[in-house]
Amino acid sequence: MPTDPALLAVVAVALVFAFTNGFHDAANSIATSISTRALTPRVAVVMAACMNLLGAFLGEGVARTISQNIIAPPPGHPGLMVLFAALCGAIAWNVFTWYRGMPSSASHALVGGMLGAALVSAATVDWGGVGTSFLIPMLVSPLMGALLGYLLMLAILWGFRNARPRSVGRKFRLAQSVSAAAMALGNGLQDAQKTMGIVVLALVTTGYQQSYDVPTWAIVGAAVAMSLGTATGGWRIMRTLGHRVIQLDAPKGFAAEATVSLIMGATSFIWHVPVSSTHIITSAIVGVGSTRRLSAVRWGVAGDIVVIWLLTVPSAALIAAGVYGLLYLM
Repeated sequence: MPTDPALLAVVAVALVFAFTNGFHDAANSIATSISTRALTPRVAVVMAACMNLLGAFLGEGVARTISQNIIAPPPGHPGLMVLFAALCGAIAWNVFTWYRGMPSSASHALVGGMLGAALVSAATVDWGGVGTSFLIPMLVSPLMGALLGYLLMLAILWGFRNARPRSVGRKFRLAQSVSAAAMALGNGLQDAQKTMGIVVLALVTTGYQQSYDVPTWAIVGAAVAMSLGTATGGWRIMRTLGHRVIQLDAPKGFAAEATVSLIMGATSFIWHVPVSSTHIITSAIVGVGSTRRLSAVRWGVAGDIVVIWLLTVPSAALIAAGVYGLLYLM
């Protein structure tokens, strides 16, 4: 465990980011299950927190991408200032969007903060890495979510076309317990690693360690902080995802959650790129709702969500740049 006060400050703020990430992603992973009454709120939150904790221990690929492929801060305390400002930008945007009850990407806020702080400092931005590890996944993953959600829901409608609706609803409420757990596991696998990546980058920047391996204490810290954030819930965002975009039932909720679980598993274990569970679950819900009729989707709400998506990176970047400027003047 490091002892440098500046390094400890960055680690502490990284854990605060993990906490805010947790209460954002609690909404993503359990909103559909709660809205369809597959799980009670208390059971859903406890389950999500436990699965977030477990998922954090299952890999390091995304953490390495965050620490190696986005920015290269200058060595020593100037680099810590860049990371501190980046985290502040991400946290501020997370809190703002939570207060507004709008689902946004904590992952994109983090990368936006990193870019904003890097551009106003002496840090190097790896634009090739930003393109392949962030920009392309950011654009492609929501499209995949909408398409896979649509196709999976079509398969469910066709496969259960002759079944009684009440029986189908009961079966899929049980199935949602599994799909919600799998999605919460994916959240831990993806999002806890982003905090780990920042911690590792801080350790390498200060020379505390030479490799980009994630130390055990960083894994535990990120996992616990995110799980605690999840346990607080994200009720404002849950209402938006669970009721305001479309009216969900158990089969639709299962299709959306299963879609997210598949995409997050592939991006974590195969491609090692950070993606947004917020973007994927929202687009999957839209895709699932479109199988009945396009008018089933409340496109006004969906449009507001897209606006928040587009504002996330530049807003977090501007906040981070401002924080870095203040630190530089102090």
